[in-house]
Amino acid sequence: MQQHKARILVVEDDPAILRGLLDVLIFNGYQAVGADDGVQGEQLALVESFDCVLLDVMLPGKDGFSVCKALRKKKPGLAIIMLTAKGAENDVVEGFQSGADDYVTKPFSLRELMVRVEAVLRRSGRRMGDERLELGGLVFDGASLELSCEGTPAEPLTRREMEILLYLRRRYPAVVSRQELLRDVWGYPDVDIETRTVDIHMTKLRKKIALLAGERQFIATVRGEGYRLDPDLLRDTPDAEA
Repeated sequence: MQQHKARILVVEDDPAILRGLLDVLIFNGYQAVGADDGVQGEQLALVESFDCVLLDVMLPGKDGFSVCKALRKKKPGLAIIMLTAKGAENDVVEGFQSGADDYVTKPFSLRELMVRVEAVLRRSGRRMGDERLELGGLVFDGASLELSCEGTPAEPLTRREMEILLYLRRRYPAVVSRQELLRDVWGYPDVDIETRTVDIHMTKLRKKIALLAGERQFIATVRGEGYRLDPDLLRDTPDAEA
Protein backbone atom coordinates (compact mmCIF):
# COMPACT_ATOMS: atom_id res chain seq x y z
CA MET A 1 0.00 0.00 0.00
CA GLN A 2 1.37 3.41 -0.92
CA GLN A 3 2.09 5.58 2.11
CA HIS A 4 0.21 8.87 2.34
CA LYS A 5 2.41 11.88 1.66
CA ALA A 6 1.59 14.84 3.84
CA ARG A 7 0.38 17.81 1.79
CA ILE A 8 1.83 21.16 2.77
CA LEU A 9 0.83 24.67 1.66
CA VAL A 10 3.51 27.37 1.70
CA VAL A 11 2.23 30.97 1.74
CA GLU A 12 5.21 33.25 1.10
CA ASP A 13 5.53 36.34 -1.12
CA ASP A 14 9.30 36.20 -1.66
CA PRO A 15 9.72 34.15 -4.88
CA ALA A 16 13.16 32.81 -3.96
CA ILE A 17 12.10 31.69 -0.48
CA LEU A 18 8.85 30.20 -1.80
CA ARG A 19 10.65 28.20 -4.50
CA GLY A 20 13.31 27.07 -2.06
CA LEU A 21 10.78 25.88 0.52
CA LEU A 22 8.77 23.99 -2.08
CA ASP A 23 11.94 22.28 -3.36
CA VAL A 24 13.05 21.28 0.14
CA LEU A 25 9.64 19.90 1.09
CA ILE A 26 9.34 17.91 -2.14
CA PHE A 27 12.90 16.60 -1.68
CA ASN A 28 11.91 15.39 1.81
CA GLY A 29 8.96 13.45 0.47
CA TYR A 30 6.07 15.89 0.97
CA GLN A 31 3.54 17.18 -1.52
CA ALA A 32 3.97 20.94 -1.60
CA VAL A 33 1.85 23.76 -3.04
CA GLY A 34 2.71 27.46 -3.02
CA ALA A 35 0.80 30.73 -2.82
CA ASP A 36 2.35 34.21 -2.93
CA ASP A 37 -0.32 36.31 -1.23
CA GLY A 38 -2.58 36.00 1.79
CA VAL A 39 -5.91 35.98 -0.01
CA GLN A 40 -4.88 33.21 -2.40
CA GLY A 41 -3.28 31.22 0.43
CA GLU A 42 -6.39 31.40 2.60
CA GLN A 43 -8.66 30.32 -0.24
CA LEU A 44 -6.42 27.38 -1.15
CA ALA A 45 -6.23 26.24 2.48
CA LEU A 46 -10.01 26.41 2.91
CA VAL A 47 -10.97 24.79 -0.39
CA GLU A 48 -8.30 22.11 -0.67
CA SER A 49 -7.04 19.52 1.80
CA PHE A 50 -3.69 20.19 3.49
CA ASP A 51 -1.97 18.65 6.50
CA CYS A 52 0.12 21.72 7.31
CA VAL A 53 0.47 25.38 6.31
CA LEU A 54 3.74 27.35 6.40
CA LEU A 55 2.50 30.93 6.67
CA ASP A 56 4.56 34.09 6.37
CA VAL A 57 3.55 37.05 8.54
CA MET A 58 4.04 39.86 6.00
CA LEU A 59 1.92 39.09 2.96
CA PRO A 60 0.19 41.17 0.26
CA GLY A 61 -3.58 41.03 0.14
CA LYS A 62 -4.05 39.75 3.69
CA ASP A 63 -1.50 39.45 6.48
CA GLY A 64 -0.51 36.10 7.96
CA PHE A 65 -2.16 36.71 11.34
CA SER A 66 -5.55 37.33 9.74
CA VAL A 67 -5.16 34.27 7.53
CA CYS A 68 -4.18 32.16 10.54
CA LYS A 69 -7.27 33.26 12.50
CA ALA A 70 -9.55 32.46 9.57
CA LEU A 71 -8.01 29.01 9.06
CA ARG A 72 -8.10 28.17 12.75
CA LYS A 73 -11.79 29.07 12.90
CA LYS A 74 -12.75 26.96 9.87
CA LYS A 75 -10.22 24.15 10.22
CA PRO A 76 -9.25 23.81 13.90
CA GLY A 77 -7.21 20.65 13.31
CA LEU A 78 -4.98 22.11 10.59
CA ALA A 79 -1.30 22.41 11.58
CA ILE A 80 0.01 25.97 11.10
CA ILE A 81 3.60 27.20 11.37
CA MET A 82 4.25 30.94 11.17
CA LEU A 83 7.35 32.33 9.45
CA THR A 84 8.47 35.43 11.37
CA ALA A 85 11.30 37.95 11.12
CA LYS A 86 14.35 37.41 13.32
CA GLY A 87 13.98 39.17 16.67
CA ALA A 88 10.32 40.11 16.10
CA GLU A 89 9.04 38.65 19.37
CA ASN A 90 5.75 40.53 19.06
CA ASP A 91 5.12 38.62 15.84
CA VAL A 92 5.73 35.33 17.63
CA VAL A 93 3.28 36.18 20.41
CA GLU A 94 0.64 37.47 17.98
CA GLY A 95 1.09 34.35 15.87
CA PHE A 96 0.30 32.10 18.83
CA GLN A 97 -2.65 34.31 19.75
CA SER A 98 -3.92 33.90 16.19
CA GLY A 99 -3.84 30.13 16.61
CA ALA A 100 -0.47 29.07 15.19
CA ASP A 101 0.99 25.78 16.39
CA ASP A 102 4.59 26.87 16.08
CA TYR A 103 6.90 29.42 14.48
CA VAL A 104 10.23 29.59 12.66
CA THR A 105 12.27 32.80 12.53
CA LYS A 106 13.98 33.97 9.35
CA PRO A 107 16.70 33.24 8.41
CA PHE A 108 16.18 29.61 9.45
CA SER A 109 18.14 26.43 8.85
CA LEU A 110 16.51 23.76 6.72
CA ARG A 111 17.13 21.25 9.51
CA GLU A 112 15.22 23.41 12.00
CA LEU A 113 12.35 23.88 9.57
CA MET A 114 12.01 20.16 8.90
CA VAL A 115 12.07 19.38 12.64
CA ARG A 116 9.18 21.80 13.19
CA VAL A 117 7.19 20.45 10.25
CA GLU A 118 7.65 16.83 11.31
CA ALA A 119 6.66 17.69 14.89
CA VAL A 120 3.39 19.45 14.03
CA LEU A 121 2.46 16.73 11.55
CA ARG A 122 2.93 14.05 14.20
CA ARG A 123 0.83 16.03 16.64
CA SER A 124 -1.95 16.91 14.21
CA GLY A 125 -3.08 13.29 14.13
CA ARG A 126 -3.54 12.99 17.89
CA ARG A 127 -5.03 14.95 20.73
CA MET A 128 -4.31 14.54 24.39
CA GLY A 129 -8.02 14.57 25.05
CA ASP A 130 -11.06 16.76 25.33
CA GLU A 131 -11.23 16.43 29.09
CA ARG A 132 -12.80 18.89 31.47
CA LEU A 133 -10.35 20.02 34.13
CA GLU A 134 -11.37 21.80 37.35
CA LEU A 135 -8.61 23.50 39.31
CA GLY A 136 -8.89 26.09 42.05
CA GLY A 137 -12.43 27.07 41.14
CA LEU A 138 -11.64 27.44 37.45
CA VAL A 139 -13.04 25.17 34.75
CA PHE A 140 -10.88 24.30 31.73
CA ASP A 141 -13.04 22.69 29.04
CA GLY A 142 -10.95 20.73 26.54
CA ALA A 143 -13.84 20.18 24.13
CA SER A 144 -14.82 23.85 23.72
CA LEU A 145 -11.45 25.30 24.86
CA GLU A 146 -13.35 27.59 27.24
CA LEU A 147 -11.91 28.87 30.50
CA SER A 148 -14.43 30.01 33.10
CA CYS A 149 -15.00 30.65 36.79
CA GLU A 150 -18.53 30.14 38.18
CA GLY A 151 -19.90 30.62 34.69
CA THR A 152 -17.87 33.77 33.96
CA PRO A 153 -15.84 33.16 30.79
CA ALA A 154 -12.35 34.38 30.08
CA GLU A 155 -10.35 34.52 26.86
CA PRO A 156 -10.59 31.10 25.14
CA LEU A 157 -7.68 28.72 25.47
CA THR A 158 -5.69 27.45 22.52
CA ARG A 159 -5.42 23.70 21.94
CA ARG A 160 -1.75 23.82 22.95
CA GLU A 161 -2.51 25.64 26.22
CA MET A 162 -5.08 22.98 27.10
CA GLU A 163 -2.60 20.24 26.31
CA ILE A 164 -0.02 21.86 28.59
CA LEU A 165 -2.49 21.90 31.49
CA LEU A 166 -3.54 18.30 30.92
CA TYR A 167 0.07 17.18 30.73
CA LEU A 168 1.01 18.98 33.95
CA ARG A 169 -2.01 17.43 35.66
CA ARG A 170 -1.14 13.94 34.52
CA ARG A 171 2.49 14.30 35.57
CA TYR A 172 1.68 15.87 38.96
CA PRO A 173 3.42 16.01 41.42
CA ALA A 174 6.48 15.71 39.18
CA VAL A 175 8.24 18.80 37.90
CA VAL A 176 8.04 18.91 34.10
CA SER A 177 11.04 20.29 32.24
CA ARG A 178 10.92 22.37 29.07
CA GLN A 179 12.59 19.48 27.23
CA GLU A 180 9.84 17.09 28.37
CA LEU A 181 7.14 19.48 27.19
CA LEU A 182 8.85 19.90 23.82
CA ARG A 183 9.07 16.12 23.44
CA ASP A 184 5.65 15.03 24.71
CA VAL A 185 3.39 18.05 24.04
CA TRP A 186 5.06 19.65 21.02
CA GLY A 187 6.33 16.36 19.60
CA TYR A 188 9.86 17.54 18.82
CA PRO A 189 12.32 14.71 18.13
CA ASP A 190 15.21 17.06 18.99
CA VAL A 191 14.43 18.70 22.33
CA ASP A 192 17.71 20.63 22.35
CA ILE A 193 16.57 22.80 19.45
CA GLU A 194 16.62 26.51 20.27
CA THR A 195 13.09 27.82 20.82
CA ARG A 196 11.22 30.04 23.27
CA THR A 197 7.85 28.55 22.43
CA VAL A 198 7.39 26.93 25.87
CA ASP A 199 8.10 30.18 27.73
CA ILE A 200 5.79 32.20 25.48
CA HIS A 201 2.95 29.70 25.86
CA MET A 202 3.36 29.62 29.63
CA THR A 203 3.27 33.41 29.83
CA LYS A 204 0.10 33.59 27.75
CA LEU A 205 -1.58 30.81 29.70
CA ARG A 206 -0.75 32.40 33.06
CA LYS A 207 -2.15 35.75 31.90
CA LYS A 208 -5.44 34.15 30.87
CA ILE A 209 -5.74 32.38 34.21
CA ALA A 210 -4.85 35.57 36.11
CA LEU A 211 -7.81 37.39 34.56
CA LEU A 212 -10.10 35.09 36.59
CA ALA A 213 -7.88 33.99 39.46
CA GLY A 214 -6.04 37.22 40.23
CA GLU A 215 -2.58 36.72 41.72
CA ARG A 216 -3.20 33.15 42.82
CA GLN A 217 -0.53 30.91 41.36
CA PHE A 218 -1.65 27.98 39.21
CA ILE A 219 1.54 26.97 37.43
CA ALA A 220 4.67 27.16 39.56
CA THR A 221 8.15 27.56 38.09
CA VAL A 222 10.74 25.41 39.81
CA ARG A 223 13.98 27.23 39.12
CA GLY A 224 16.41 25.26 37.02
CA GLU A 225 13.99 22.33 36.67
CA GLY A 226 10.71 23.29 34.98
CA TYR A 227 7.02 23.61 35.83
CA ARG A 228 4.36 21.93 37.90
CA LEU A 229 0.84 22.70 39.09
CA ASP A 230 0.60 24.45 42.44
CA PRO A 231 0.11 21.69 45.07
CA ASP A 232 -2.66 23.73 46.77
CA LEU A 233 -4.83 23.30 43.67
CA LEU A 234 -4.94 19.50 44.02
CA ARG A 235 -4.81 19.08 47.78
CA ASP A 236 -8.54 18.38 47.97
CA THR A 237 -8.71 16.35 44.76
CA PRO A 238 -9.49 12.68 45.53
CA ASP A 239 -7.03 11.22 43.03
CA ALA A 240 -4.21 13.64 43.78
CA GLU A 241 -0.97 12.01 44.88
CA ALA A 242 0.63 13.00 48.12
